[in-house]
Amino acid sequence: MMIEIVRSKIHRVKVTGAELNYIGSITIDEDLLDAAQMIIGEKVSIVNIQNGERFETYTIAGKRGAGEITLNGPAARRVQVGDTIIIIGYGLTTLEEAKNFKPTIIFPNEETNRLD
Repeated sequence: MMIEIVRSKIHRVKVTGAELNYIGSITIDEDLLDAAQMIIGEKVSIVNIQNGERFETYTIAGKRGAGEITLNGPAARRVQVGDTIIIIGYGLTTLEEAKNFKPTIIFPNEETNRLD
């Protein structure tokens, strides 16, 4: 049997943009993607601390070192610039493997979205 577990998480970053007229996704600073071991096109869950919204989208790379966190397309309606969000990536594993798995969790600076 396979179970879905938290594989990686970007904990508490600030939304820097919301672009409604875009085909969809979340643009994430490439430094954060690398640190969280997330890849371009990966399905992620977004949790908005300000309003409790939870939704799914996929990742695209933003400019490295810029601190960008932009929700694009319909997801832009679920956030406002300045909201704090958590980005969670999941993976499938066996129950036995899950018992010893340690997720990658990063804690960027909440004001700049950069790794200190």
